[in-house]
Amino acid sequence: MTTETNRRRRRLFATEKMGGRAVYRFQAATMAAGILLVLYYRATRVPAAGEGRAAWVGMLAAELWCAVYWVITQSVRWCPIRRRTFKDRLAERYKENLPCVDIFVCTADPHSEPPSLVISTILSVMAYNYPSEKISVYLSDDGGSILTFYALWEASIFAKKWLPFCKRYNIEPRSPAAYFSESEGRHIHNLCTPKEWSLIKDLYEQMRERIDTAVMSGKIPEEIKLKHKGFKEWNSEITSKSHQPIVQILIDGKCRDVVDDDGHELPTLVYMAREKRPKYHHNFKAGALNALIRVSSVISDSPVILNVDCDMYSNCSDSIRDALCFFLDEEMGHKIGFVQYPQNYNNMTQNNIYGNSLNVSNHVEMSGMDSAGGCPYIGTGCFHRREILCGRKFSKDYKEDWNRGIKERGQEKLNEIEDKAKSLVTCTYEHRTEWGNEIGVKYGCPVEDVITGLAIHCRGWKSVYMSPQRAAFLGVAPATLAQTLLQHKRWSEGCLTIFLSKYCSFLFGHGKISLQLQMGYCIGELWATISLPTLYYVMIPPLCLVKGTPIFPEITSLWAIPFIYVFCMKTVYSLYEALLSGDTLKGWWNGQRMWMIRRITSYLYGFIDTIRKLLGLSKMSFKVTAKVSDDDEAKRYEQEILEFGSSSSPEYVIIATVALLNFVCLVGGLSLWNIPWNVFLLQFILCGMIVIMNIPIYEAMLLRKDKGSIPSSVTLASVGFLMLAFLVPIV
Repeated sequence: MTTETNRRRRRLFATEKMGGRAVYRFQAATMAAGILLVLYYRATRVPAAGEGRAAWVGMLAAELWCAVYWVITQSVRWCPIRRRTFKDRLAERYKENLPCVDIFVCTADPHSEPPSLVISTILSVMAYNYPSEKISVYLSDDGGSILTFYALWEASIFAKKWLPFCKRYNIEPRSPAAYFSESEGRHIHNLCTPKEWSLIKDLYEQMRERIDTAVMSGKIPEEIKLKHKGFKEWNSEITSKSHQPIVQILIDGKCRDVVDDDGHELPTLVYMAREKRPKYHHNFKAGALNALIRVSSVISDSPVILNVDCDMYSNCSDSIRDALCFFLDEEMGHKIGFVQYPQNYNNMTQNNIYGNSLNVSNHVEMSGMDSAGGCPYIGTGCFHRREILCGRKFSKDYKEDWNRGIKERGQEKLNEIEDKAKSLVTCTYEHRTEWGNEIGVKYGCPVEDVITGLAIHCRGWKSVYMSPQRAAFLGVAPATLAQTLLQHKRWSEGCLTIFLSKYCSFLFGHGKISLQLQMGYCIGELWATISLPTLYYVMIPPLCLVKGTPIFPEITSLWAIPFIYVFCMKTVYSLYEALLSGDTLKGWWNGQRMWMIRRITSYLYGFIDTIRKLLGLSKMSFKVTAKVSDDDEAKRYEQEILEFGSSSSPEYVIIATVALLNFVCLVGGLSLWNIPWNVFLLQFILCGMIVIMNIPIYEAMLLRKDKGSIPSSVTLASVGFLMLAFLVPIV
């Protein structure tokens, strides 16, 4: 065997099993036994009519569904794996003979997603440690805003100084907003001179100030509009919901004359706003991504596509090379359709006040699905082969053309290319085509990413989950309770829509993907359904307590052991996973509170809205999660104080009602001097745990006076619903 053969057979990535599986399998086996005993007890001891039979049967139904869901969640915990890449081998084997990469960034509203935030993401992906002439960056602006175009034009000028600065000193991260925020006050002279650092920082701050000023005023200075032909696309008749297709190439990276201040070529930079007309449905983010696929095919046509959210900047300059270690691996690369990085955030509080860290999901669940045949596509931080986004099925004899997209063109052809690209993003282009069905990102679902990833897996492709030590992407997590609940409502609603459609993983994936992977997909698909048993569990036991109806075994009975064991083991193992994934003890506790809150609000409304859509009573909508908060909200977020705000949201009424119900029932139960404690102790413990978990809710209702407290109207409404709850008969 020759040295060359040995060199070529060395893998570009390694797969390792995570430890701790013996501990997991022990707790899983004992938990399963405990759950079966609980269900057996419930099923064989149904009380007589008039003695709480309805409440008992409801508890059995709630516990049975929770048991089924628990079994489904174990599918991703059986054998999680981690991936490790060898970029040195990639460099040795391919040198700079690497494929071109198209990068898609989507934005929809210059007020919810500030342009200054968007361009920091754009600049970070332009500055990858990768040949610039092989990178093409596309910004899709579904708001069709001249403000966003102006910000991108400013970024195209600043990039000529920013990219050389990044590569000269190998700085991380390469988002200017994140870099200057992190490096402020540090010993920067080890990388560059303070004078040069200050110069670049001043240029960035001046650019950001110009952009923010334009956004606040809603106007672009007339002298600026004369500096690029693209500004002529806008007139007084254009609105975010009605405008012609706009495609503008701000930097043509294929032209050798376009260079940065160090004389190096720049990445291609393109602005796109697909045509919008009121009478045509635009399919939200999925429609924008499909438009980008078509536009990029006539401008750069790279074989690899990365898409990132506009608030999810690149935090590691080697992420492209990491992804290519999977695609270009000689042994397994031909099977891999996409490489998914985790969704991490840079604005998390120390103790994860809103439970948004996704640490357990990233560390355990995504890795577990990876071992089952492929992690899901989560809509951001994902590298795809272009061919699979265009509907190609896996075949062993398929050979990827990694050299596609490597070409030059003359400056005189730009207008023709832009006109051709515009013709691909008109309102009527997709009519009578397979776009959104067999081609591109799927339509008809709020979580288009998940359903698209499932379809890719069902066409025979594998995916891998890459979680490097340094996070590849960092974004902005919701910083208020309202933003958090809105995001999870959209996720749960979209996932349940998948489960109730022909794309249910058990139906669509039958015979195409493993049962373990089908179950893994169902974890998210069934989020919304967990709302009902959770709501039942936090309301019926406390009501039964004050009405003297026992629904758990006596504490002195042997049958109490399975109930206590299941509760304790579930709690302890949840804490173990959280601490292992990087959460703090208080962060885990905050996460438990938010799981309860999300289940009785976001998931409940997601469940209701999904059923309404199936019955034709409502249509699918998509609300952008705001990426900005006012100063007071930001301060309370940093202090880890729950933010409710001034609105009387129905979700807040549910939260306050459940909190008050458990408090009143606990106090009422304690005041009953003749209550048999051995019969009701488990109900007292459950009610007490919910009360302790809701302490921040009581503070927001009764003690706090700031603008983020629960409005008095919500408190009054919850008192009214509390009174109605006590009228519910326990039969």
